[in-house]
Amino acid sequence: MSFESSRPTPTGAAAVLAIGLLLSLVEPADAQPQDQPALLRAARELSGASKWAEAAVAWQQVVNINPHLGEAWQSLGTARYQAGQYREAIPAFERALELRAGYPWDMSYNIARCHAVLREKEQALTWLKKSFADGYRRLHEARDHADFMSLHDEPRFCELVAKVDTSTFSRDQGWRYDLQLLVRELKRIHYDLSKKPAPAGFDALARNLHDTIPVLSDTQVEASFMKLAALAGDAHTTFAFFLRNRHQAVPVQFYLFAEGLFVIAAASKYTDLADAQVLQFGDQPVDKVLTALEPVISRDNQIWLKHMSPLLMRYPAILNGLDLIPKSNEMTLTVRDASGRERQVTLTAEARTPPNDWTSARDPVIRPMYLKNRQAAYWFEYQPATRTVYFQYNAVRNDPGESLEQFCGRLFAFVDDSAVDRLVIDMRWNDGGNNFLNRPLVHGLIRNTKVNQPGKLFVIIGRNTFSAAMCGATEIERRTSAVFVGEPTGSSPNFVGEMVMLNLPYSKLVASISDLYWQNSVAMDYRAWIAPAVYTPPTFADFRANRDPALEAILAYRAQ
Repeated sequence: MSFESSRPTPTGAAAVLAIGLLLSLVEPADAQPQDQPALLRAARELSGASKWAEAAVAWQQVVNINPHLGEAWQSLGTARYQAGQYREAIPAFERALELRAGYPWDMSYNIARCHAVLREKEQALTWLKKSFADGYRRLHEARDHADFMSLHDEPRFCELVAKVDTSTFSRDQGWRYDLQLLVRELKRIHYDLSKKPAPAGFDALARNLHDTIPVLSDTQVEASFMKLAALAGDAHTTFAFFLRNRHQAVPVQFYLFAEGLFVIAAASKYTDLADAQVLQFGDQPVDKVLTALEPVISRDNQIWLKHMSPLLMRYPAILNGLDLIPKSNEMTLTVRDASGRERQVTLTAEARTPPNDWTSARDPVIRPMYLKNRQAAYWFEYQPATRTVYFQYNAVRNDPGESLEQFCGRLFAFVDDSAVDRLVIDMRWNDGGNNFLNRPLVHGLIRNTKVNQPGKLFVIIGRNTFSAAMCGATEIERRTSAVFVGEPTGSSPNFVGEMVMLNLPYSKLVASISDLYWQNSVAMDYRAWIAPAVYTPPTFADFRANRDPALEAILAYRAQ
């Protein structure tokens, strides 16, 4: 966020001594190089304690002795701003901008805020336009922030931040406004589209959609918006995640196996569908539906289609928008049950029901390890018969009861103190979170020579291994001796990621736009995915029998 200060630490005796030292340094020449850590620590602690006037003095001392530290200039600007010293904050932010502190747009935005508070309208607009040109992310924040109140009657400001009263729009005007805003923001923010010409078909699709909105249904317009986002070329620039919150779904769960598309769970009213193979949606065979979904699914590689397609198939509104089925609130399936009998069933979309009340296609009493506790972010279990530690890593986030770093400490202590021959890290369900939390896991694996050996460390990956989990898997691949098992990952080792939210004012649709490039592997790594050394594609036969071919392959693995 803008005006972020450096990491604060609790004020204590060391801070008091450091601040005392700081206050004794009236001139830069009085300070010695060895004093710099104490000065920096004192300044951070004053900012962390929101003692902004004192922090401004402290950060001034830091930049006096080390004028090359961009973080210090940014923090000086922040402290001055928070202390109400808006005029004095501007040159500090300007110097931070020269030193490329923060995001490219961050300091310009901060300078614009200072000028706006000072009611210097032209300077504020000039700096805000520069911030937007450099990729400023948070459209809604700029539109609503109290600092810019003096600009709210300025048409140039309203156009820049998309401040508009959509209640006066007709339906066609509203959709067209959202379309032009979506195209503008994709070309302004997106990592590739902001630097390169739009990909083939992008502008033509946008023009055609603009012209045909009057004759399209709302679901057809939504499908076209999804296509525009998908043309950006990465999985994080998408409408798909948010359209699923907008529309109701049929109460069954689909999964794409090697044998085809199956219902793996169903609400109580559709219990008899729980192990059926799906053959058609309406009069469209499954393979045609999969093909029709491809253009609307944003992705980094083709494996991601296997994950997203069954999820989107649950939403009649999405299939209706693609002209696959006639209604936006129900669908008719042709299915084949376990006995080989084919029949049709019509499902109505409805509000979400708890999946734990659903009937599974497998025996729910016997729960294999990989399906045991998918809701938890991370957990591990020791299997003494095989001297194996099985660690399921489902989300890159901190559990409120135990941080990921604490968990990793406990995990590796157990590995060190126990009779362990192998460590299995199951990341097949992990679709990401905060990449910076992966560090203690990766560093712990590097240090742990007991399991960081060929044939002793395994990672299970799959179509749902994505985003921050993809970053973690790539780091593990690069820096350890892990053997990868399962399916290819749902993303690439290096990828365009991040989710910058865009709320379209008329339709209330939500999109995400990716503006960062995550280089987790070497620069010349152009792979579409991490491919497993041991390929174990999911089959419905294994799922129904409660078998896990990935874990079975690991237990049977023999290092060469």
